[in-house]
Amino acid sequence: MNHYETVFILNPVLSETQVKETVSKFEDYLTSKGAEIVAKEDWGLKKLAYEIQHKKSGFYHLLQFQAPADILIGFETEFRRDERIMRFLTVALDKHAISWAERRREKLKAKAN
Repeated sequence: MNHYETVFILNPVLSETQVKETVSKFEDYLTSKGAEIVAKEDWGLKKLAYEIQHKKSGFYHLLQFQAPADILIGFETEFRRDERIMRFLTVALDKHAISWAERRREKLKAKAN
C-alpha cells in the first residue's frame, strides 16, 4: 500500500454539518475500498490566494491515508462529481514526506497539550 495525502477545499457557503457530511463521505469512500486513514486535519475557513468559482475563501481539509494505487482514480472522480468541492490535490508521499508528516503531527499534539 502506498501513502497519500489529499488536501481539498470546500465551498465557503456550506454549513458546519454539510462540511462534516462531505468530509465523512470521502473518509467512508476510502475505508470502504480498503484504505487506512492515517491522519485528518480540519484547517478551517481560509482566504484563497485567488478566486475560485467567484469565492474568496474556502474550508480546507487534509486527509493522509494508505491505500492501493488503483482506488485513486475512483476517489478523485468522486471529488470531481461533488459540487461542494472547489479544488483538491492528491500526492503520493515518499519516505521523507512520511517522516516529516509524522514529526509535524507530533509537534501539533505537543502544542495542543
